[in-house]
Amino acid sequence: MTERWPIAGTFRISRGAKTEAVVVVAELAELADGQMSGRGECVPYARYGESVASVTAAIEAIRPRLAAGLTRQDLQSAMPPGAARNALDCAFWDLEAKRSGKRVYELTGLGAPRPLTTAFTISIAGPAEMAKAAATASGRTLLKIKLGSADGDDAARIAAVRAAAPKATLIVDANEGWTEQNLAGHLAACAQAGIVLVEQPLPEGQDQALAGIPRPIPVCADESAHDRRSLPALQGKYDAVNIKLDKTGGLTEALAMAADCQKSGFAVMAGCMVATSLAMAPAVLLAQSARFVDLDGPLLLAKDRDGGLRYLDSLVYPPDAGFWG
Repeated sequence: MTERWPIAGTFRISRGAKTEAVVVVAELAELADGQMSGRGECVPYARYGESVASVTAAIEAIRPRLAAGLTRQDLQSAMPPGAARNALDCAFWDLEAKRSGKRVYELTGLGAPRPLTTAFTISIAGPAEMAKAAATASGRTLLKIKLGSADGDDAARIAAVRAAAPKATLIVDANEGWTEQNLAGHLAACAQAGIVLVEQPLPEGQDQALAGIPRPIPVCADESAHDRRSLPALQGKYDAVNIKLDKTGGLTEALAMAADCQKSGFAVMAGCMVATSLAMAPAVLLAQSARFVDLDGPLLLAKDRDGGLRYLDSLVYPPDAGFWG
């Protein structure tokens, strides 16, 4: 099922802008009586070669195997990482929780989830416009600043946001928008402004320069990191990894990737696409062990799904049992 959720205003990153979140929802029903079902939500992402049509087709293609008894464990090898598998994997977890009468966190062996401080995203725009948006959100604990503009004015954006939100902790996300030539200067501007993390400054596959320069603040892989197979190539270039369920192909792989990140010395960031609380709910479990949390997708929408996650100031609360998991 495809759904469209209007965004409050416009969400802009270095690659473009959008005014709605288009999501695909998968639902798995218990065949015995059809009264029990699990749901999962994903966001097809063109950056990774996905579309609503391709994700929907992938889910439809595996429908006969699901009807024949394909399990969540089987799913991990039956489909590649990505949005389609994410929707099904999260639907499996939701259904398994209902079958067992236990919460998903119990099934995973995790402790009861707690409220977490989440980032709030400031879309890329001119320095004055970003400063205005940051001032409005300056009471929040953690702000994430979208950068990577071709106009080369990111240092001014950083300074403007810092001046507008002097007490907030700041993360920046360049979305592959910087170059090897301006990397050092931008990192220095971030350090001067007290930025605590920089996400994906260089394009995937063109990030070797990160291994050859001092990194005054931690650098986090996003587009360069998908599932556990991505991790060896990140060594020496990145200090942290942004794990998103739409990249890993679901909560199952995301939890395994987080464990491997910790073994390999990478800090973990739990991230998201712009989506409803149905997509955020499983990510809240992943985020319990994360150093940085960015699960603000529903806050960027004009309206969230009924019964969704509760957001209070900078905190995001775990999902209610009746909503997911």
